Amino acid sequence: MDFLSRLNDEQKKAVVYTKGVSVILAGAGSGKTRVLVSKAKYLISHEKAFPSSILMITFTNKAANEMKERIKSKLGFIGTFHSFSAKILRENTVLAGLKKRFVIYDDSDKLALIKEILKSEDNKFYSANSIASKISQAKNSLISPEEYKNMAKSQFAYQVGEYYEKYEKKLYKNNAVDFGGLIFKATKLLLNNQDVLRKYQTRFKYILVDEFQDTNYAQYMLTKLIAEANNNLTVVGDFSQSIYSWRGADIGNLSRLEDDFKETKTFKLEKNYRSTQNILDFAYKVISNNNTHPILRLVGTQNYGKKVSIMELNDEREECLYIVSQIEKILQQGFNYNDIAILYRINAQSRNIEESFINFGVPYVLIGGTRFYERKEVKDILSYLRLLVNPDDDVSKKRVVKIGKRRFEKFSKFSESILKELNKHTTLKILDKLLEATKYLELYKKNNEVDYMRLENIKELKSVAANFNKITDFLEQITLVESEYGKEEKNNQKQGVSLMTLHQAKGLEFPFVFIVGLEDGILPHARSVDDAYSLEEERRLFYVGVTRAKLELYITRARQRFIFGRKSYTTISRFLDEVDDSFDII
Repeated sequence: MDFLSRLNDEQKKAVVYTKGVSVILAGAGSGKTRVLVSKAKYLISHEKAFPSSILMITFTNKAANEMKERIKSKLGFIGTFHSFSAKILRENTVLAGLKKRFVIYDDSDKLALIKEILKSEDNKFYSANSIASKISQAKNSLISPEEYKNMAKSQFAYQVGEYYEKYEKKLYKNNAVDFGGLIFKATKLLLNNQDVLRKYQTRFKYILVDEFQDTNYAQYMLTKLIAEANNNLTVVGDFSQSIYSWRGADIGNLSRLEDDFKETKTFKLEKNYRSTQNILDFAYKVISNNNTHPILRLVGTQNYGKKVSIMELNDEREECLYIVSQIEKILQQGFNYNDIAILYRINAQSRNIEESFINFGVPYVLIGGTRFYERKEVKDILSYLRLLVNPDDDVSKKRVVKIGKRRFEKFSKFSESILKELNKHTTLKILDKLLEATKYLELYKKNNEVDYMRLENIKELKSVAANFNKITDFLEQITLVESEYGKEEKNNQKQGVSLMTLHQAKGLEFPFVFIVGLEDGILPHARSVDDAYSLEEERRLFYVGVTRAKLELYITRARQRFIFGRKSYTTISRFLDEVDDSFDII
């Protein structure tokens, strides 16, 4: 078994433990993907498990595709919680209280539906965003509209419950399910139907869950229900990198797991293959101030490297000049712009850096612009296709009507002519016929630069469509990809320094990393400084940024900063005050 020979001792122990529930605490850069892949291979080759009996849950489609390529055996299922839940609901549509061929609403569809409800109620007090957020929180916690109203302790909470109930009725009328609803409905189905639950418990005897620290309560319950019959569950995660509580991630799921599954075995992967020891020691000094989760002390496989550089500048302009000067020195060592990342806590911090880079001719890639499937022309065409598949989809219908009434009439005629033949045509064929019937492309002129870019985006959408024979599979995959918790796919074809928030940096690595703005009110964020729980998450966020660096780490803070329209003197981040004197502030 060549794959076992490539593992270190702790990795190997975690892989070969297959008779029971195990938690693999995998530190940053410790090779968790290799361990998960190896465990799946070991189950098949050594335990003689049928590949179809293995369920592997990842948090992104990108991670799922990487696992598929490396495992090489077709597992029973490998994908995200959302795609697995969608599979359960597709296989048990009626029992789940849904109609056939339901569509999946993304966040913008969800917001549009809530705005429609608020408008019909002549609401003047509550924002659609706040209602949407509360509904998401409820679904993450498996709370129904009726339960939400019964639990309400304020008029606002009760009103949210009322809107939640109306929102669910609208979803049903539109034959749609939102992202939170996928997991909510799948979990409720398993809780309330023992026959369905036994079917999946019988099908999946081994369960592997990646990024366990990012699971919410509903995701935990879905995992628990399927795992408890066979007691063969492995979860992998690093609770020092739990930074998504605002999305519902519940750090308490580790305690739940240990309470629900007795004699849980814990493995610690503390050998780091990414960073120098000086960076790892600094990371430990930062994260060891947290008290609510396991702390790993990472040991590097490289040399000690350079000390972490902590620079105190007069203001944000000096900060930018310092960054540019250090980038020049890095380039002189033979590295390129793609080896460098600038990380910040809030998006507003990027403006000064971008302007400085433009002035000094430093190429950069801003991670966090408008994503492909959120661009107007792409959303327009997807709305046409979704309405074609599901005529009950009121949200898509409203968007299509806004594109133009005449085009809507052309679309309606086209829909009537092709509806019965949908399964006979490939997705690409349907898309081509749709564009021809609606004359949608005539909206854009090739000699206009903006229009030309839109036409290029439509061409790219056709490239995606070519990979799916069934239009329902195409639409479902797009919606699932778009759900990826706000993280941009890195554009590897662009050359430049990467600029991104600390949240967006999770899962990435760079030889050189700058973390800017280490000031109280920025990092930690102003909303977190008075709450111990939130403060720990901010510290974890800083830790994530630190452990992105492979060779050198630069940290900056400004004594005064012009931000949010005003200039003020700053206070050094308490996170820097917490590290000892071995890390000097210059």
